[in-house]
Amino acid sequence: MPTIFDQDLPRNEANFAPLSPLSFIERTAEIYPQCLAVVHGGLRRNWSQLYSRCRQLASALTRHGIVKGDTVAVILPNTPPMVEAHFGIPMAGAVLNAINTRLDPATVAFMLDHGEAKAVIVDPEFAPVMAQALALRQDRRPLLVIDVEDELYTGPVQRIGSIGYDDFVAGGDASFAWQLPGDEWDAIALNYTSGTTGNPKGVVYHHRGGAVNAISNILEWDMPKHPVYMWTLPMFHCNGWCFPWTIAARAGVNVCLRKVEAQAMIDAIKTHGVTHYCGAPIVHSLLVNAPEAMKQGLPSGVKVMVAGAAPPASMIEGMERLGFELTHVYGLTEVYGPATVCPKHDEWNELDIGERARLNARQGVRYHLQRDARVLDPQTMQSVPWDGETMGEIMFRGNILMKGYLKNPAASQEAFAGGWFHTGDLAVQYPDGYIKIRDRSKDIIISGGENISSIEVEDVLYRHPAVLAAAVVAKPDARWGETPCAFVELKAGAQVTPEDLVAHCKKHLAGFKVPRAVVFGELPKTATGKIQKFELRKQAGSATAIDV
Repeated sequence: MPTIFDQDLPRNEANFAPLSPLSFIERTAEIYPQCLAVVHGGLRRNWSQLYSRCRQLASALTRHGIVKGDTVAVILPNTPPMVEAHFGIPMAGAVLNAINTRLDPATVAFMLDHGEAKAVIVDPEFAPVMAQALALRQDRRPLLVIDVEDELYTGPVQRIGSIGYDDFVAGGDASFAWQLPGDEWDAIALNYTSGTTGNPKGVVYHHRGGAVNAISNILEWDMPKHPVYMWTLPMFHCNGWCFPWTIAARAGVNVCLRKVEAQAMIDAIKTHGVTHYCGAPIVHSLLVNAPEAMKQGLPSGVKVMVAGAAPPASMIEGMERLGFELTHVYGLTEVYGPATVCPKHDEWNELDIGERARLNARQGVRYHLQRDARVLDPQTMQSVPWDGETMGEIMFRGNILMKGYLKNPAASQEAFAGGWFHTGDLAVQYPDGYIKIRDRSKDIIISGGENISSIEVEDVLYRHPAVLAAAVVAKPDARWGETPCAFVELKAGAQVTPEDLVAHCKKHLAGFKVPRAVVFGELPKTATGKIQKFELRKQAGSATAIDV
């Protein structure tokens, strides 16, 4: 029922504007036009130049028939065109679909068809995959293909488009009069889930969520003006956790990297004075485990954000030795990347490394501008006791949540059942409100009727000095139903046997939780550094059992 405060007080253009991250680059270009915005090899662009190029891109897309609600796909590494895509494409009213650069042609073709892409921007490194994907499309409507050129790319070049990217942008108007979305609920981006079973689901982001999460990133990190941000996290992954928009809001520097390698990261940090970067644990481990000579001269105080798995004690300790400040976050594609954070407390500094690692490994509490993150009983939809023992499912509600799954109302309805987003992650909540994942529901190992958390076993394996990366999955067992099978990637030069690791686990775990098989080798990972457990499950059945 309307109140006295609703009468004759309508929303209008003067007192309301839709939230959108596009407003960030407009403001920064006006206030800090000469500040450095993009670094890529020898290329330097300031915020005025970047803003002009984004407007040109939007104008050129419009001139080629792209209209509001059209999808424009890109398959690009972390290069300047990818930064420009995050602004120029939605400035045209279109929806950005940043495609994972490690996908096979059939999956790329599915995404182009499912998202009904009208145009695609292609880096030369991924032109062969895109060429195959275009041939596999079921939708035979014409698609505008734009080829990118990059002087830092030294491989073979295959032209598959009708125009080069720089020529395409040059054909646009740098003063293009783009508009904020008419509704902040309008779609800004389309991102696909990993699709480990069946086709991936299309996750639709809105302008409001992009703006709100970008601001939350600033608040969680206490990010000052003009940060120097190194692009180790792929921008195709949850739109780089919304950091293209965050860096624009803070008038920072985008230090682009084509490839994430220890030497390239160290060179960038030293050369450009990098202050912030994000990534999965494996990205940070590249620095921790780099040769000491390579790490000489690294500045301290770099702020790093980690997600994808709980950071093991060895990584936290390695980061501390480098003088880097580690922040642990957690999230999913459906919540724009990170939507919880593990804020540190001063008193934690007095604790030993093991206890600090235990506290910092928790997924923490909701982001500033996320309405809520709780561990709920999925049957009753009530909060579990905050005792650090009772398991439930992590659920979110608030502004940092997708619109839903594209063309999949049944999956959307299931995901939002009961007024919360269901993550599928099983967790506990501690008396201080901090959340700690116990496992993905599909990753719980049930052995002889007992639940085994694969994460708990992995945490123990990471404590062994020879272990670089570890993943534990279920191995079928005639007697117990399932038993833990450990896949382990060793540090360079490390010497250890499966029996050694089993003996190590016996010191820290109940007997039924100890791995019955240990397999050494490089672990399969996604482009964002997450270990692909579904690939390991295929191998677990043939792993040789150890007498435990």
